[in-house]
Amino acid sequence: MGRDGELDDADYRALADFRHAIRRFLAFSETWAAEMGLTPQQHQALLAIRAAPVGQATVGLVAERLILKPHSATGLVDRLVALGLVVREPAADDRRRACLRLTPRAYEILDALSAIHREEIQRMRPVLSQLLDQIA
Repeated sequence: MGRDGELDDADYRALADFRHAIRRFLAFSETWAAEMGLTPQQHQALLAIRAAPVGQATVGLVAERLILKPHSATGLVDRLVALGLVVREPAADDRRRACLRLTPRAYEILDALSAIHREEIQRMRPVLSQLLDQIA
């Protein structure tokens, strides 16, 4: 960084390279989601549901994690239900609230995608670490 906290040419290069690395990862992720018959948003929703604590996966959580409006998250979940990847179940503590559960097919798809993504993240780790050091 230049004097007085101003950005210099090297800072702009580091920021551009970092954004490029993120975009390459997203393109990688989008390609693999499509290979498994999912949109990137569907993949991300399955991941959010899988990562949620037991009984906490709801449409509201999907909306929050994917930065969607509630009605958009509802439509996304409806499509996942129609694909046989998600099931809505009444919550144990409040039968008016619906919890989301992945189906066995969703687990298979998500397991495969997650293994592939973890390998790519491990491959990219040195580059991302170096870029983060340059930006910091």
